[in-house]
Amino acid sequence: MTSPLKILLAPVEWVARKLGTTQEVARDPDAQARVDSECRALALYQSRNSPESIQVRREITRLGLDIAVRDVQIDPEHRRALQAATGRIEVPCLRIAHDGGEDDWLLGVAAIRDYLRRRFAT
Repeated sequence: MTSPLKILLAPVEWVARKLGTTQEVARDPDAQARVDSECRALALYQSRNSPESIQVRREITRLGLDIAVRDVQIDPEHRRALQAATGRIEVPCLRIAHDGGEDDWLLGVAAIRDYLRRRFAT
């Protein structure tokens, strides 16, 4: 059963997707290639209809980032990975892979937005 909140927010999400978000950070091609390379180590675990996930996706677009998006509602494998890593299923969550094999997991809109802005806004 779909929650009343999701039903209420569905038109808002539809309009937001249609209007979209414009990229506000302009980079030269070499800088964009470096950013794209760095983004390969990132993955956003999210839910398509989650207002918090929508906020993070809009920030990703605004910053001109190419980050893998993994929907935990659609793919049970991504859901299990999120739960195994964080002990819960909470979206949005940004996985940051490191060369040593350990991953960091950032939970929450504010933490993810702050991290992305610090790392990619300039």
